[in-house]
Amino acid sequence: LGDVYKRQENLCHLPQGAQNGAKKVKLLLETPLFTGVAETELAQMLGCLAARRASYARGETILHAGDLTAELGVLLSGEVHLERTDAHGNRELVGQVHAGGIFAEVFACLRDVPLSVTATAAAPAQVLFLDVERVLHVCPSACAFHSRVVRNLLHLLAGKNYRLTEKLEHISRRTTREKLLSYLTAQSRAAHSAAFAIPFNRQQLADYLAVDRSAMSKELAQMRADGLIEYERNCFRLMPGAVCGLNNSEN
Repeated sequence: LGDVYKRQENLCHLPQGAQNGAKKVKLLLETPLFTGVAETELAQMLGCLAARRASYARGETILHAGDLTAELGVLLSGEVHLERTDAHGNRELVGQVHAGGIFAEVFACLRDVPLSVTATAAAPAQVLFLDVERVLHVCPSACAFHSRVVRNLLHLLAGKNYRLTEKLEHISRRTTREKLLSYLTAQSRAAHSAAFAIPFNRQQLADYLAVDRSAMSKELAQMRADGLIEYERNCFRLMPGAVCGLNNSEN
């Protein structure tokens, strides 16, 4: 397959004494979905949830739009981009998944609804796939970890719903400037600072806000000329007049 590789492993039996096995255990226990799960429960949990791991090279597609899936993905390492492409070939970056995050959980729960996005490895990635039916339904052994995993899953879903609501707030603004100000203001608040870094490059930011990249770049330059922002690459600083500009656009 050249540079593209995919390797799947059964994780039900981890070599606890080996250095490589210890790293895998630590990586899994640090993911938010498994918060509160004891190391002694890990092997049993992975077997109970029919866990499998797959590795993907940068640029490799993990799940295609239109696919059906019964599994949710837990990103153990790397980065995954979720993208939607319309009938005209226009691409929209729906979201990014970082290590510890989950994806495809909604479609795995619905089962008969095809994926509306494509999941692609933006960097070399390791993904742990879990059978959602086994996550949500307690097994005959009534494993103690089940309630913790379900509680963690609900917490992650709530966080994802919040971020989606936040994105809708940004892209519902009328102009490119208003969308940028809305997004940058939210990032500033999250960082508790007027100076902050964003997780997107210019094309990714344009896709996220559903605007043309060229027009967005021109608007950023004009906003800097107007004294609203300062920036260098993905590092930004909101100037005092930025929030006033956003508030005035809402009136």
